[in-house]
Amino acid sequence: MKEWQNQVLLLFSIPIYAVLIPLEIILSNYRHRKFYGWKETAMNVYLNLLNAGIDLLLRGFALAVLIFASQYALNLHLSPVWYWGLLFICEDFLFWLEHYVDHSVRLFWAVHVTHHSSEEYNLSTGFRSSVFMPFYRYMYFIPLALLGFAPIDILFMYALTQTYGILVHTQAIKKLPRWIEYIFVTPSHHRVHHASNAPYLDKNMGMALIIWDRMFGTFAAEMPEEPPRYGLTTPLDNAHHPVNIVLHEWKSIGKDLKQKISWKQKLGYLFQPPGWSHDGSKKTSRQLRAEWKKNMQGR
Repeated sequence: MKEWQNQVLLLFSIPIYAVLIPLEIILSNYRHRKFYGWKETAMNVYLNLLNAGIDLLLRGFALAVLIFASQYALNLHLSPVWYWGLLFICEDFLFWLEHYVDHSVRLFWAVHVTHHSSEEYNLSTGFRSSVFMPFYRYMYFIPLALLGFAPIDILFMYALTQTYGILVHTQAIKKLPRWIEYIFVTPSHHRVHHASNAPYLDKNMGMALIIWDRMFGTFAAEMPEEPPRYGLTTPLDNAHHPVNIVLHEWKSIGKDLKQKISWKQKLGYLFQPPGWSHDGSKKTSRQLRAEWKKNMQGR
């Protein structure tokens, strides 16, 4: 990565580690809110280190794939402003698409679920990484290489927007000015995304821009009468076990596939949304949202 790009990432990331997280810990304890528990925070660090290790091992391969794709790129001639602006917008949309798939297909949810498994919500939750995502994340960036964006710039932009994504994992900021709330992902929007309340499930998938959610019907505003409850709809057993926290959904998939059902139904347990079942014994987030809406209308 170019030297100036490294300096930009350091400029954004070091304050999170050195200033913002300690400040959030101090303020939350001072206000008797205690956003941080040592077990959950330790698990966030553990999952981040696992993800970083796999990412480091695969980064060269991912870069090679993007370099290969860039051989067939369009020959675009853009000014630096247009180049970086379009790269940001295109990459942010592709992240929204990846995130939507992660929530909509159980096979990918099995990877992503670790990020949602904490019942706490603070800046360190942003580091609670989806451990196996480096195995396939780079595939979403291939269209960017084909469009003519330099592979090294693609990875830099992702790292930059991911740093922004960490900053919105906080309960310390309530609402920002309306125009910011309309365009960008804010702490309020992302609290909705991490909530297990029925009306909030699978909402607000954006990394930096909330406009994709507004455009494609996955937006939900944080409601004062519906405070977010963090974590999963079904709490984990042994939630702090270092292996179970990563593999629990894979184990659940394996258990479902062992049932005496058709191959089509087995594929459903892999590629249908989380909560899908062949006999209707479980419920998807869409079904849970519909039930909540029906109950609210009946009041």
